[in-house]
Amino acid sequence: MSTDKIVAELRTEFGKGAARRIRRADKVPAVVYGHGNEPIHLTLPGHDTMMAIKHGGANALLELEIDGETQLALTKQVQVDPIRRFLEHVDFVAVKRGEKVTVDVPVVVVGDAVRDTLVVTEVPTVQLEAEATHIPEQIEVDVQGAEAGTQYLAGALTLPQGTTLLTDPEALVVNVTAAQTAEALEAELAGAEADAGIERDEPEAAADEAAASGGDEG
Repeated sequence: MSTDKIVAELRTEFGKGAARRIRRADKVPAVVYGHGNEPIHLTLPGHDTMMAIKHGGANALLELEIDGETQLALTKQVQVDPIRRFLEHVDFVAVKRGEKVTVDVPVVVVGDAVRDTLVVTEVPTVQLEAEATHIPEQIEVDVQGAEAGTQYLAGALTLPQGTTLLTDPEALVVNVTAAQTAEALEAELAGAEADAGIERDEPEAAADEAAASGGDEG
């Protein structure tokens, strides 16, 4: 895992008003926690920080330069404006080189299972212990050629050297099942509707045919 260098400024103003002023200047309020020290309140350059977090993924590791000193910081929580998509706030945890950290790493499915199967990712992340500077960006599960009934458990995942699995080894991560046919899906839906007491409207053609048949009898 590579680290991006970011020049940070110590923040002395707090509150919503100060945060708005920081964001208007295309900067991001942030806090670094950890190692028994008081939280460090910072202001970071908006564009550079956004690109560093995109580059580093879910567990981006940044090298923050604070008053001439360098602090490694692991991204823990990122708040993003839901509409304009700019960074609103970032929480980091201070780490040291060689230090072991606990992280949740995304699971990514690669390859194609056989036809008429459905590949379901049962858990989107697995929890690992890894060195702060060697956190994998993702854990891949290769389903190439997998048949229905194939299951991938956490304990069978291929992990980078030096990484320890913390998720239950018996946890089902990816499940390959038989794809449901349209007829089976329709039958399941009809059964669910019947259980819920929902009556389906007859198709117009069937209704017209039934009405005509009733008229003939009269």
